[in-house]
Amino acid sequence: MSSAPSPRKLGPLQVILLAIPCVAVLIVPFFNRMEPSLFGVPFFYWWQILWVPLSSIFIAIVYRMTVPRGSGD
Repeated sequence: MSSAPSPRKLGPLQVILLAIPCVAVLIVPFFNRMEPSLFGVPFFYWWQILWVPLSSIFIAIVYRMTVPRGSGD
C-alpha cells in the first residue's frame, strides 16, 4: 500500500491569492457608496456579491497549486 502524496505548504504566492478576497471585502471605505449601480443594485451590495464566486475561484487556484493530483483530497 503506497502512501498518498501530502499537500505542499502554502508559499507566499498562495497566501497572497487567499488574502486578495479577504482584503477586497474588508476595505469598506473603498466600496461604501451607492454609485455606480448595476441593475438598480447599489455598488456596496454588488461588490460584495461579486466576491462570492471570485473567492471560490481564488480558493480553487490555490487548491490546485498545493494539493497534488490523484491524492484523493
